Amino acid sequence: MVLKKKPSEPWPLITGEYEAGNPENPVAICTCGSHIKGSELLAAGAALAGPCKTENIGIEKMVANLVSNPNIRYLIVTGMEVKGHITGQAVESFLTSGIDKEGRIIGAKGAIPFIQNLNEESIARVKEQVQPIMMMDTEDMGAIKAKIAELVSKDPGALDVEPMRIEIKEGGEEEEETGPRPMAAEAVDIRDRMRLMDAAVTNNGLPQQVPGRRLCRQDRGHCPGHDCRSGLLRHNP
Repeated sequence: MVLKKKPSEPWPLITGEYEAGNPENPVAICTCGSHIKGSELLAAGAALAGPCKTENIGIEKMVANLVSNPNIRYLIVTGMEVKGHITGQAVESFLTSGIDKEGRIIGAKGAIPFIQNLNEESIARVKEQVQPIMMMDTEDMGAIKAKIAELVSKDPGALDVEPMRIEIKEGGEEEEETGPRPMAAEAVDIRDRMRLMDAAVTNNGLPQQVPGRRLCRQDRGHCPGHDCRSGLLRHNP
């Protein structure tokens, strides 16, 4: 019998577009930009299944739910890639390479792959606990369920640590014991430049400058003009 640990209370720790199953199961599923029927994945042996659409706050929320349950040892990254955000590739880069001193995910190709809410301890924990299993650009339910079954059969047991609780703040900074950590300078510069480029198009085709809009952040509904599913700006007449 392999070791099992009690996850945080409540678990999952962070709310989002996912479905949760048996917390003792060793597999979590990240479906990136696809909405795959989670109930079938949970029935196959997954503990958690759902999309992750952004290469910053989306990854942070996912990590918070992973490290708060030491039983999860595998993360299947599947579904269709999110255009612009390139979230699946960012997840793989994050779990294998981590971040640089500015908070940028090393090797990530997305528009704004900056991590602001995870400290060194939490990043080290998720890299130790969770092995990424890459199955990008597929929505084949049979193949995904077969991989879940394979991983369940190889369950190494829970990482022998206590659940870690991470607080995710979406205001661009994280409150720590030493005080707030400001958003990395490069991230701020990219954000501001993208806001300046965001414009509406009038009926006669001439650009009209509009007040800067906030960048798309997962689970937010205040970003008109941005298609969270594609990562592309859309300009309305």
